[in-house]
Amino acid sequence: MPYKPKQIEKLYYNISEVSKMFSVAPSLIRFWESEFDCLKPKKNNNGNRQFTKSDINQLRLIHHLVKKKGYTLAGAKEVLKSGNNKPQSSMEVVNSLEKVKEFLLELKKNLG
Repeated sequence: MPYKPKQIEKLYYNISEVSKMFSVAPSLIRFWESEFDCLKPKKNNNGNRQFTKSDINQLRLIHHLVKKKGYTLAGAKEVLKSGNNKPQSSMEVVNSLEKVKEFLLELKKNLG
């Protein structure tokens, strides 16, 4: 089996990288930042947003609620305020299943 070096994760991601992760426009990320109190990315000296892993996890949950589950912004805010972990855990299950699917497809490609 070929050696795969472990990828080094960045501490901060810019808005362009984050918007690509979620396949949305940077303006939507900025809008969500203004709507959701839990999103407060740091800004560097130039005023550019620097998203941490924690910020990205919050965005992942917001994206899941709004884009995949069809919640309104008010509904998503209410879920986040309530501290209900159900959306978080269901999102984690979906993410895990997607990773398994990717692995199996890669395995199939390598065997075929």
